[in-house]
Amino acid sequence: MTRHIPTTSTDIVLDNPDYYINRELSLLAFNCRVLELASDPTTPLLERLKFLCISSSNLDEFFEVRVGRLKQQLSLDIAAMGADKLSPPAVLRQIEQHVRDLVERQYKLLNDALIPALRQEGIYFVRRTHWDERQHAWLSDYFDRELMPLLSPLGLDPAHPFPNILNKSLNFIVSLQGTDAFGREIDTAIVQAPRTLPRIIRLPVDMAASANSFVFLSSILHAFIGRLFPGMEVLGSYQFRLTRNSNMFLDEEETDDLLQAMQGELPQRNYGAVVRLEVSDHCPQDNIDYLSEQFDLQANDVYNVNGPVNLNRLMAISDLVERADLRFLPFRPAPALTERYPDLFERIRATDVLLHHPYQSFQTLIDFIGQAASDPNVLAVKMTLYRTGKQSAIVEHLVRAARAGKEVTVVVELRARFDEEANISLTTQLQRAGAHVVYGVVGYKTHAKLCMVVRREGQQLRRYAHLGTGNYHPGTARLYTDFGLLTCHPDITEDVHKVFLMLTGLGSIQGMNYLLVAPFTLYNSILQKISREINHARDGKPALIRARMNSLIEPQTIHALYQASQAGVRVELVVRGTCCLRPGIAGVSDNIHVRSVMGRFLEHPRVFYFQNDGDEELYCSSADWMPRNFFRRVEVAFPILDSKLRQRVIREAFELHLQDNTQAWELQADGAYLRCQPEAGEAVVSAQSRLLAMLTGK
Repeated sequence: MTRHIPTTSTDIVLDNPDYYINRELSLLAFNCRVLELASDPTTPLLERLKFLCISSSNLDEFFEVRVGRLKQQLSLDIAAMGADKLSPPAVLRQIEQHVRDLVERQYKLLNDALIPALRQEGIYFVRRTHWDERQHAWLSDYFDRELMPLLSPLGLDPAHPFPNILNKSLNFIVSLQGTDAFGREIDTAIVQAPRTLPRIIRLPVDMAASANSFVFLSSILHAFIGRLFPGMEVLGSYQFRLTRNSNMFLDEEETDDLLQAMQGELPQRNYGAVVRLEVSDHCPQDNIDYLSEQFDLQANDVYNVNGPVNLNRLMAISDLVERADLRFLPFRPAPALTERYPDLFERIRATDVLLHHPYQSFQTLIDFIGQAASDPNVLAVKMTLYRTGKQSAIVEHLVRAARAGKEVTVVVELRARFDEEANISLTTQLQRAGAHVVYGVVGYKTHAKLCMVVRREGQQLRRYAHLGTGNYHPGTARLYTDFGLLTCHPDITEDVHKVFLMLTGLGSIQGMNYLLVAPFTLYNSILQKISREINHARDGKPALIRARMNSLIEPQTIHALYQASQAGVRVELVVRGTCCLRPGIAGVSDNIHVRSVMGRFLEHPRVFYFQNDGDEELYCSSADWMPRNFFRRVEVAFPILDSKLRQRVIREAFELHLQDNTQAWELQADGAYLRCQPEAGEAVVSAQSRLLAMLTGK
């Protein structure tokens, strides 16, 4: 479709749907960039395989959440549309086209590039047609010992209806000929592979080409599945996998106990409406039609794949193969602050502390909470927990603090998508230790990252706080880039205190000093600050807006940025994932530049900068510029008041990423992303590599 590009300001209507990129299509474009990292020959080989797995996992979640929601809108006849005005049927049609291309590229990359490259490095996936006699005998015995006792074939007849199939599980549809022990003619059966089974099996080294020779579980099942049907002939077996709608629906107004309701709802996630069927590409059409009929699917919901139906399971190779030379060079974060300053409270009293993970150790934050648990002068600890992991040192310190008699209050977000079960478990641990656990506010997810410690010092109580852009999760802190601030600034810590009062009590939030809090002040404050830059530009003053986030979706914010561009404000955006704004449209967004930076680490911080006629303002935040973050979540944006720390954030969050010419993609007006390349004679700049050198010394 040819877009109308206005040439004069009188021709411009900023709510023109052509000025907005569809959210779902932008998210798919992000996943294409992940796949580009998997295709990049300069990326270490095992890391390329991991990026391929990540692209597969991302696509799963895309169907579980985004496609699931669109299909539910269709079933309820809800014509919800975004600023791009594409209807759900139109979006689904475009999704199908893009996904088919993406899936084809995934399997072509696996089969034509990665598997041959792995073979050259002595890492083999031994196909069933290439097993020699010894391998066949060993795998036959493996099937009998390890697989056969766990498999339950399900013949399909009036007494055995089609079974429930778990979300994203590996299954086989088996075509049969003959009669069973009761003389019944059964022509179809289903075999489900238990999730406890490994999907990749290592061959013994004495019968393999190398110590890293593997066989897919699906290959073993294909080879010996006939043993599950004695006396019958297997005409064919074909792997398939379902993806189900995994959105959870709770009527929170009618729910008396959110914890109990979540515990009841979680098992249903595995049996939501089917939104995608993946089948092996040699599966006969009549079998595909039969499966489609069982799950009420159309032809456009079916994806034929040339390989394992779940590429994400190849991630196991990273744990099975010990080849450091095929991975990113190891690095050690800058040492925890406690190695130089054993008393963190004393260090924070001297000046604010800025942490940039994973370049600087997350252990500093763990030690901060650990010292609070041990310090007899600490009276109270309050914290929000969104994602922490199943075994969390932070939770252990909170438990220890509660058992030591300190007042421990934890706001646990039970509705953190796909981490609900882990959060229910940690809730139980904390409550048993005597901590106060609350589940946030009905109707609003608590997404803010806050921790406050109250300490008696002489005749006064002093508050210390940590505010962050990422989760309190030691695992993701090694993979995600995020900023955190440790401070005892009285105005900021008073604001943090008020947020906790709002979360745990019934009062309104009033009289904030510095923090911008969603759903109350964050949205309007961002719009006001954009408007202020517009006024500066109109007065002939320099005007600059910089923002980093995961997603930019909210239409009125995009509208305001278009107005800023028209007024002459330079707008520089680093948006890792979904971006619905179109930069570079003449007369609309000429002054807006958007890039996505991706690499070894997942770029995760949200940072907002406003030049403000020289009186710079810079905020770090837990919030993207999305409707849910502005209006349906409790979020916090916190200022960096110390000028030196502020310049650090500007350098580390913006300047390096805007200079990156190896792992950056620039968004074009037509919605395409072009990967940046260094020009002839230009220095190679990788923001993540530079930050590793700057902050870790390596």
